[in-house]
Amino acid sequence: MDTTDPKDIVRRGYDAVAARYDEAYGGDTKYRPWLDELRRLLPPGGTVLDLGCGSGVPVARTLSDAGHPVTGVDISEVQIRRARERVPGAEFHRADVTDVAFEAGSFDAVVCFYALIHLPSAEQPPLLGRVARWLRPGGRFVATTGHHAWTGVEEDWLGGGVPMWWSHTDAAGYREWITRAGLTVEREEYVPEGDTGHALFRARKPVSP
Repeated sequence: MDTTDPKDIVRRGYDAVAARYDEAYGGDTKYRPWLDELRRLLPPGGTVLDLGCGSGVPVARTLSDAGHPVTGVDISEVQIRRARERVPGAEFHRADVTDVAFEAGSFDAVVCFYALIHLPSAEQPPLLGRVARWLRPGGRFVATTGHHAWTGVEEDWLGGGVPMWWSHTDAAGYREWITRAGLTVEREEYVPEGDTGHALFRARKPVSP
């Protein structure tokens, strides 16, 4: 085990503070407006991919309960185990999100909340390209990204005694990456968090004429 590998830092961090993370960020109540909006936009029974699904709460649970088949992917074994217990109707995979593969046009929506920013920056544009291929024409992509460019470590994340690692460009960079991937950015907003914040992007795969 390479404890200097950023992805290993992320995996071990979420393994260690899985329950604490849900408590700190609101559990079932987090992302409520974002998910309510997505539910209104999805077709009945529309399929959803949740990249960085964590414990399955609230994204997989909310959308699965609404009748949408959900596939979740997360690097943390502890989080995936919790997700399978909490959302037995969804399908979960313990994997690096940059390693998974799906057929083109598999999903009506791809959600990625606070997960893209845990990947090395160089790996993020290729993943966005794959996301675009996985979406059906007209499919939705909803994701949080960095707002300011930064790469670094917090040594005692959430007071859990473990480090956590992030890497992200700024909002303009993400707008360019998402567009270059073949998606149309429909809305972008700033999501404050403490003395900093993130960008929230809502994008769509164009429908071919």
